[in-house]
Amino acid sequence: MPTERPKPGEYNPYYDRYISLIPGGDIVATLASELPKTVALLTSHGEEGELRYGPDKWSVKEVVGHMSDTERIMTYRALRIARNDRTPMAGFEQDDYIRGGPYAELQLADLVEEFKSVRAATLTFFSNLRAEDWTRRGIANGDEISVRALAYMTNPQGKVLRKRGTARGDRVMRSAPGWCFTKN
Repeated sequence: MPTERPKPGEYNPYYDRYISLIPGGDIVATLASELPKTVALLTSHGEEGELRYGPDKWSVKEVVGHMSDTERIMTYRALRIARNDRTPMAGFEQDDYIRGGPYAELQLADLVEEFKSVRAATLTFFSNLRAEDWTRRGIANGDEISVRALAYMTNPQGKVLRKRGTARGDRVMRSAPGWCFTKN
């Protein structure tokens, strides 16, 4: 399995704001080692799943649902490209997914279990790719992207780390200790 990070040109430069923050060059190992840390963060406050840092912001449960949805979508895109499917794939509107999701009716613990299951499937998929699969490219959301870049984009850590260093992210952490997730 290639341990190289995706190079510029393998993805839309917009996503470098997330990809650049992910440590190391072995994304499968990073995804595996991040799981217990993410689960610990998500379960450290019991069932505070309705917590929001603002009236128009996502709840913790919605953020966890978004993490699972996004990981599924990025892995699905990687699957299609790795299998040499040349059909362009549409984007997805994250806010529509949140509005259409069942998050309010579910317990935070159930959403965390779902995330763990999604991550296990993601790890199995990426662990079984051949070297040539990682560098294949396709079109998703109107942009050319490699399987390797999609693997890095499945990882919510890049988004979380980016927010920790911003004023908005710092406000979230102060208003809800332990929670550092924001909508964008």
